[in-house]
Amino acid sequence: MPFVFGAITLTLIFEAAALVANSWALVVAGILELLILIFAIYGSAALLVKGLTQRLALKGFGTPLFNVLLLGTPNSASAQSIGQEKKKNTKYAEPMALGSFCDTVSSFIFAFYCFGYVTSFALGVAWVSIISAAQLFATYYAHLRQDCYHTTKFGLHATYWLIKAWEEFVASVLIEDANDVSSGREAMVGDWFFVAAALVLCVGSLNTDCLELSHNLLFLLLTISSVPQIPLQGYYVFFGVACSLFTAASLYGTFSRLINTIAEKSLIPVGPQLVSTDQLKRILSCGRSDRRDPGESPQNDQIADALFYISNGVAALSALHAKSTSANSSFLHLTVPWVLISGAVIQGYVSQVQVRGGRRFGSVIPFFYVVVWATWTWFRFAGVLIQLSPMEAPGFTAGAIAFLVINGFLMLIASYRNLVLLFLTTIMEVVLVCFLLSTLQKLPYELEIAMLAIFSIICIYGALASLVNCIFTQRILPMGQALLKDQKKQEEKPQSPCPVAESRLTSGLLRITKLLDEGGVCGIPTDTVYALAASCKNPQAIEKIYNIKDRPAEKPICICISSVEQLSAAKPPFSPLLWEFMKNVYPGGISCIVRKGDWLYRLGVGAAYDRVGTKDSIMIRVPDHTVTAHLCDLTGPLAITSANPSGEPDSTHHSMVLSRLGHKIQGVLCDGDSKEVVASTVVNCLKIDEGTIGIVREGCVPAVRVQQIFERVKSQML
Repeated sequence: MPFVFGAITLTLIFEAAALVANSWALVVAGILELLILIFAIYGSAALLVKGLTQRLALKGFGTPLFNVLLLGTPNSASAQSIGQEKKKNTKYAEPMALGSFCDTVSSFIFAFYCFGYVTSFALGVAWVSIISAAQLFATYYAHLRQDCYHTTKFGLHATYWLIKAWEEFVASVLIEDANDVSSGREAMVGDWFFVAAALVLCVGSLNTDCLELSHNLLFLLLTISSVPQIPLQGYYVFFGVACSLFTAASLYGTFSRLINTIAEKSLIPVGPQLVSTDQLKRILSCGRSDRRDPGESPQNDQIADALFYISNGVAALSALHAKSTSANSSFLHLTVPWVLISGAVIQGYVSQVQVRGGRRFGSVIPFFYVVVWATWTWFRFAGVLIQLSPMEAPGFTAGAIAFLVINGFLMLIASYRNLVLLFLTTIMEVVLVCFLLSTLQKLPYELEIAMLAIFSIICIYGALASLVNCIFTQRILPMGQALLKDQKKQEEKPQSPCPVAESRLTSGLLRITKLLDEGGVCGIPTDTVYALAASCKNPQAIEKIYNIKDRPAEKPICICISSVEQLSAAKPPFSPLLWEFMKNVYPGGISCIVRKGDWLYRLGVGAAYDRVGTKDSIMIRVPDHTVTAHLCDLTGPLAITSANPSGEPDSTHHSMVLSRLGHKIQGVLCDGDSKEVVASTVVNCLKIDEGTIGIVREGCVPAVRVQQIFERVKSQML
């Protein structure tokens, strides 16, 4: 694979060089393409033979040139002995690297065009369309992983690149004259919605790393640089520079996300978290307490809501225009991709995503709005260009009346959801009245402009509130209570896929204890995120965890105990420095990797000795959580791992455990929201007596904080 990707990279470089150099660059590119073909034939044969023989019969597959996990690790042998995780066997692919790669290619193509290396975007539009389709795949993978942030981000980026590509295609191929292009663009305002949407993304990424926030800020700069009101003389220079900066940031993001995802640790620096999650929650909620029902949390069907609002907002603001511009053919040509792509193409994708999410009313609203915006584009913009016959207007009039009736039913559906969606459908009803009047040649343009502007403002707020609430799985920004309640839903409590117990009730804790003692696997709360637990008295239950999570067999499972005193009673041969370090970090969100020994039998691990940790080491957790500590006192040591399918985000609410793994486990101890949104920090203590510790995984406790604790303990012991 490295040779294939290397050959592809060199091919693209030489093909680009051929535009400014002699034909020798094309010759080199042709040779490299031949090599790629040879590699492809060999790879196909190797994989075919592997499928037939169930082994790697041909060389070159299965053995990496180097192990990414060992980068930055001083001793490879020790790294393997502590059981560092190999490449993720994810159920759904990581979307970050793919999405960043698509941003890299699209922005590079635009930079190439803006600086005048090509005069027509006829070929560029094909490239960008294909790359944008790939970016929508990244959006879909993020949706499957219940990652609303990347679903929104890459969906927004794909929409932006598609629209800009087809706009440039229209400007360079269909219009050509610079004066006509300039006059048509001056009246367009759709790009301002992208500016607002980019600001929404910046807000949603304030509690992420510096790289993510910087990438979003550069996308904001990119949207500002493409505002059509900029004079044409400086437009392409500004846009080209912004694309160049965005290309560099996206390329670094692709590399860092890919390597860090494979290694499952931060090998490539991405910067610290600038704003803590709690601080951002307080800022956005303006100090309001969360009144959310304890059982309520965003579901799969809400992950694409922000993208729904964005696609409608772009279409509405792009369709806004005055009567004086309705006869400007350049404006009409340039507006077609803005309304059609955002309102119909992207929203059609959103409707399919919401069908997969299992929403009660399916994708009725987005699918209907696909038809509305497609019809709007046909009649109001394309129809003028192709000079529709006046005899065809009554057909659109009848369609507009049908739209009004259907949207009335959608208003009823929105009444079961929230006030923001209800306001949106209500304003759409007035917009459809304007569409009906336009078919009768009696359109009040001032009313239409006002309604489309209000519609766009609602979409911006809906996108911001949906994104923030879904990221934090809390009602941070109000969306408004549903006006109509589903009485049947209130009367019939949905049946849980497995037994559930309340953590605040002694009977609930005893019920989970009994299930664990009987060999069951249960979801339990900890001081970080929810975990799957199995009693060390039942080794077969630990094996179940691997099947439940689709967890690779080479990834070890740690043990959880109630206190340091429980550990000291087993009399492990730990050094005074290690004991003191543990007393300073336990209980808390830190896990320590130590050497195995017979002391584990005295601790109560028993027959599970070979099923927890690695051959030589074991990771120990002492959660700072009363319920978990009491559970460990009742059952003995527990084998635990995060309660999520392998490769998916951690579960931060018991409802997430129930929805994702409830049908596979024997019980869930319900405790509401978790204290943290990431797992514990894992510290390698195997060489602590030599004066060093290693951060295997940075979690809720920053690595800097862990190092400070260790240095303080070490100085006290000297």
